[in-house]
Amino acid sequence: MGANQADKRLDIHNSEVPVVCRACEARHRGICGALTPEQLSHLSRHTTRHRLSRDVEVTVAGEDVHHYSNVLSGVVKLTRLMADGRQQIVGLQFAPDFVGRPFRPTGEVTAEAATNVSLCSFPRVVMDDMIARSPDLERRLYQQALDELDEAREWILTLGRKTAAEKVASFLLMIAENIEPEAAESNGSICFELPLKRADIADFLGLTIETVSRQITKLRKARVIVVENNRSVTVPDIERLRARCEAE
Repeated sequence: MGANQADKRLDIHNSEVPVVCRACEARHRGICGALTPEQLSHLSRHTTRHRLSRDVEVTVAGEDVHHYSNVLSGVVKLTRLMADGRQQIVGLQFAPDFVGRPFRPTGEVTAEAATNVSLCSFPRVVMDDMIARSPDLERRLYQQALDELDEAREWILTLGRKTAAEKVASFLLMIAENIEPEAAESNGSICFELPLKRADIADFLGLTIETVSRQITKLRKARVIVVENNRSVTVPDIERLRARCEAE
């Protein structure tokens, strides 16, 4: 097949994809990348795009799950609540992560908007049916679950063995590496808003608020990061920050 024929075929294939899906990160890097144009068209008829403000719950632990979502922008935090009322942040999700737990009718964690977020949501019954009919989609979800398992194991190492300085640097690196591409500046630096309050960062890392603030100040004084308005962070050189994740 000649190049022109191949390009024409690709254009026809792309024209079958719903307009709303063509520029969506979940289609290119998320689970929807495993769907055919026909499947995307079917799913798009049931999807709803919406925005949630910070601290609004997406799903609640223990309640029936009626919808799944793809994160289009922003950060979602996953929390577990103990019997005595104590809460622990157990994970963060970024675009284009899939929010939900297939194959189980109720959720085990509460998903809450850590920042203003944009979501693409669809009924659980529709997605479960598509999973049953599409081995590629099931494989993509399986791959995401394995990636999250690897990340959880890495985070266990961070919490169990790293120093306070390394923990804070690792947290900032995680945000910098997962933030939306538009956060990257032309000079290579990465800018983002901290998605968690200092108290939440402290809980997430098993540190005190004072320790978190002290370590952020040390990174700022060493010019590893630039902090403005207490929450706006710029990472001029990602490799310098990465180096701080393994040595004080």
